[in-house]
Amino acid sequence: MARIDVEKAIEELTLGEKVALTAGRDFWHTESVPRLNIPALRMSDGPNGVRGTRFFNGIPAACFPCATALGATWDTELLSEVGALMGEEAIAKGTHVVLGPTINTQRSPLGGRGFESFSEDGVLSGTLAGYFCKAMQEKGVAATLKHFVCNDQEHERLAVSSILTNRALREIYLMPFQLAMRICRSQCIMTAYNKVNGTHVSENKAIIDDILRKEWGWEGVVMSDWFGTYSTSDAIVAGLDIEMPGKTRWRGEALAHAVSSNKVAQYQLDERVRNILNLVNWVEPLGIPEGAPEKALNRPEDQALMRRAAAESVVLLKNEGDILPLKKDGSLLVIGPNAKIAAYCGGGSASLAPYYTVTPFDGVSAKSKGEVKYSQGVYSHKDLPLLGPLLKTADGKPGFTFKVYNEHPNSGEDRQAVDELHLLESSGFLMDYVNPKVKSMTYYVDMEGTFTPEESGVYNFGVTVVGTGQLLIDGEVVVDNTKNQKQGSAFFGTATIEEIGTKELKAGQTYKVLFQFGSAPTSDLDTRGIVAFGPGGFRFGASRQVGQEELIANAVEQAKTAEQVVIFAGLTLEWETEGHDREHMDLPPGSDELISRVLEVNPNAVVMIQSGTPVTMPWADNAKALVQAWFGGNECGSGIADVLYGDVNPSAKLPITFPRRLQDNPSYLNFRSERGRVLYGEDIYVGYRYFEKSDVAPGFAFGHGLSYTSFSRSDLRIDTVPEQTKYTESGEPVTASVTVSNTGSVAGAEIVQLWIVPPKTDVGRPVRELKAFQKVFLQPGETKTVQLVVEKKLATSWWDEEREQWISEEGTYQVLVTGTGAEELHGEFEVGKTRFWLGL
Repeated sequence: MARIDVEKAIEELTLGEKVALTAGRDFWHTESVPRLNIPALRMSDGPNGVRGTRFFNGIPAACFPCATALGATWDTELLSEVGALMGEEAIAKGTHVVLGPTINTQRSPLGGRGFESFSEDGVLSGTLAGYFCKAMQEKGVAATLKHFVCNDQEHERLAVSSILTNRALREIYLMPFQLAMRICRSQCIMTAYNKVNGTHVSENKAIIDDILRKEWGWEGVVMSDWFGTYSTSDAIVAGLDIEMPGKTRWRGEALAHAVSSNKVAQYQLDERVRNILNLVNWVEPLGIPEGAPEKALNRPEDQALMRRAAAESVVLLKNEGDILPLKKDGSLLVIGPNAKIAAYCGGGSASLAPYYTVTPFDGVSAKSKGEVKYSQGVYSHKDLPLLGPLLKTADGKPGFTFKVYNEHPNSGEDRQAVDELHLLESSGFLMDYVNPKVKSMTYYVDMEGTFTPEESGVYNFGVTVVGTGQLLIDGEVVVDNTKNQKQGSAFFGTATIEEIGTKELKAGQTYKVLFQFGSAPTSDLDTRGIVAFGPGGFRFGASRQVGQEELIANAVEQAKTAEQVVIFAGLTLEWETEGHDREHMDLPPGSDELISRVLEVNPNAVVMIQSGTPVTMPWADNAKALVQAWFGGNECGSGIADVLYGDVNPSAKLPITFPRRLQDNPSYLNFRSERGRVLYGEDIYVGYRYFEKSDVAPGFAFGHGLSYTSFSRSDLRIDTVPEQTKYTESGEPVTASVTVSNTGSVAGAEIVQLWIVPPKTDVGRPVRELKAFQKVFLQPGETKTVQLVVEKKLATSWWDEEREQWISEEGTYQVLVTGTGAEELHGEFEVGKTRFWLGL
């Protein structure tokens, strides 16, 4: 790529070429103009890893801990390291633009994509995102803050209008974007699917042009979410530079006609093109050619970073009697549905094929010097476990053959396969599967392998499709999902529910398995209102029927006499996924009963929960040792084991409030779309702001997290600079200095949190708000001075809807400094004069 003379190129581009540049060429690339040496750019999903250009059968990649896990670290230095590595992963995948990070606000535990966002708090989320983007962009890769703004639920996400006050919009939902941009101006912004107060964001001039571009002075590329463009002229005029993906639905001839008829001014189209060409120039130093091959890194140092990130995200919620860390030379009983699966990421855009995964069982087994036993307890799968890894091909390889045909299976013997692949995972989203021999969107696939069960019994077989599918065993149709289909939640909410059939199998006998799939157009499912991602998807799984009571009773019996017990329970990407909100906060069926009954016979059992967002814990009061892990990426099991055995002292704090029950959540009465709108009735009282204002006790509070050591905080000193008639460029810093000591016997990290308590005024305000934080590592007995600096106007302001400006009111503001434990330090500073302001 050579650098473009942007203004000269705009003069030379034809109308048709300009129009083409404002929409994607395909699912992951922008358009090119070869005659002017304007190349196509490659984009890739990137909330927790750079997948590359293929959902289906893609090149494996590094999977980082999910955003709530990274949010739990409260560690800007770690986020910088993660951002830098993700930049290097993007370069390896030939990617110029990473579609992340996600910094939406978690207003409900039920949000299907909650795990993709860092926090319920804008200061924590925006600060971490800013350092993440800064490190990535220092590698030359463009970051994309998303989803701008109020994309906080999956239900009717394309159509729902988020109804909220301007104060809530500013103080809560725009705040993480505003703060991230103060640290690093990301090169790209992705608009949300939803409307805000009646207008889709992708055509909302007040949000894109007035706030983002004019008020904040941001000059990058605004792209739509995939299929999140809803108009031609309105979107261009509002400032939407690129419609993604291609091929275009709204631009092309329609946009050319709009320009010709003056519905879109020529200069407005030129502005869109100018931003795109500036982005091309910005990524030019990468030297990534068009059509660059996708490569894998998977270096030892990368694995070490991901392991450290996984471990540093683990939150120690309870540890009565110092049950943790476990003794390495003691025997261990591992129980639970999440023990032998790697819940490494959530579902949807965040999902990818990892280089490898480490299960919790693998992690603790590698650490333990004693005997490690295992009991299933219950299953946590929503759909049956994938059958693919248990199959074998005709030549004995693990997996199955994948043969593609243009003709229906009943078309006769002349049917010829146009493609053949060898696959292991019996789940595939075909949105980016391309083969020149496939004649249309309607095609058929035969997937074939053999299955030899280890145990005799009745087996359940399940089929989920975007399209149609039949599963045959030795020629017998066991599952038929070809007609009378019902809507499910898989594949971004586009798939059917899982249809299940049964067959009795004998141990050691080999059975021929054939799954016949028809692409999306063969389905009779009504998909109106649902984004159609390409030609379809498939999933088939199996499991031997086992009674839940039998499994639980067996685990309880073993736990009675076990020296050490860890229960691994939680959610997976089936339960937390893009396209579908959770219906409740509960764990999968049977998990609560398993945990309660094990705790009855062994009160010292450690409970380890993996989830991206809060779950109910009705047994929490009976658990002495309780740990929250998340979707921890490639190294999730290793990171968990490092904490359980004490090789890593937990330092993480909750980035979101864990309610005791769903009804306690402030958005309980106002979540999900009702006739096309969702009312943000909690206003500015999201997360901890509500719990503290309403004096409702949470299960576990925002910012909570224990350690294997103890800390003290003392000697708080507040320093301010004299106020000026007008705010200076430095914004009048307020510096809180505090002495932090490790008073225990184990090295560890403390997270110092600075909160501001406003003076009493005639406007309702939260009891306190987080304004700064810093992580500090201390050896036993070591003391350090930590300085937390906040800008006075940001630390004290609220949004005045009457003036449509931020207001910093005069008065005395209290400073609280907190950390591990209940100890608080108190200070104060003055704002001598009420002032109004706008901008970043």
